[in-house]
Amino acid sequence: MSPEQRADNLRGIVMMVIAVGSFALMDASLKELTPHYPPLQVAALRAYASLPVVLLWAGVLGMRARLFQVRWSLHLLRGVIGILMMASFAFALRTLPLSEAYAIFFFAPLLITALAAPLLGERVGANRWWAIAIGMLGVLVVLRPKGEQMLSIGGLAVLIATICYAISAITSRVLGRTDSSVSMVFWLMLFMAAGATALTGSDWVPVQRSHGWILLAIAVTGSIGQFTLTEAFKRGQASLIAPFEYTALAWGLGLDWLIWKTLPQPIVLLGAAIVVASGLFLLWSERRIDRRQAGAVPE
Repeated sequence: MSPEQRADNLRGIVMMVIAVGSFALMDASLKELTPHYPPLQVAALRAYASLPVVLLWAGVLGMRARLFQVRWSLHLLRGVIGILMMASFAFALRTLPLSEAYAIFFFAPLLITALAAPLLGERVGANRWWAIAIGMLGVLVVLRPKGEQMLSIGGLAVLIATICYAISAITSRVLGRTDSSVSMVFWLMLFMAAGATALTGSDWVPVQRSHGWILLAIAVTGSIGQFTLTEAFKRGQASLIAPFEYTALAWGLGLDWLIWKTLPQPIVLLGAAIVVASGLFLLWSERRIDRRQAGAVPE
């Protein structure tokens, strides 16, 4: 790995950590909306709240934003995936604590690693595949907190959102080779807003004025999270920076307790620990390979 790639990976890791904290705060805000609005409308409101910030960012960048010099087919694909991802996640948050939803969502980095081989051409060795298999075992543990609740609807909804997120992350990596970060965020939010609104149709519920502060929080945290996440996958290797999303568990546990006074069942934490351990093993093995390669290269 070249020094330039290492520097890009480090920047990607920093961006990922910032994105995780921002998205955790945004998810807590979305959870506050889920009892009042349909899941598709929640997805639309998330996009509408972020659009003004994205337009401001594009205005600051001017021509560098290159909003219309894009690969339309991939942006449209990301829009469709984004709607399904946000609607599924909003549906799940109606019944699941944040920490339990995150425990399932933690499979996303491992799924990204699996997709990185066929779609990005990144090498995925035996250690990565072992980590993916162990992570899937952890997800199965989380999906059955009680025997009679095996594969609950909420858990399946998070799993759908996880798959959508992994595909979206891969497309971000591909789009990052040609399109600007602001164009990627702008078109994702615009397609999500328009598409989710159309799909909500007559089920649209008038937005309560008292929820204005929640929408503002979504706008700020969602925009920061989306910008930094896009930059993370644009700069760093997807299979390396993705495991840093596991810091979301601490955010989820803290927010669950502070806002809703709930904590997940021990078996959920066990499943989350298995998934996190598999991700950390993946990260450790990648660092060991990098050190070996660096040692083999003469100074």
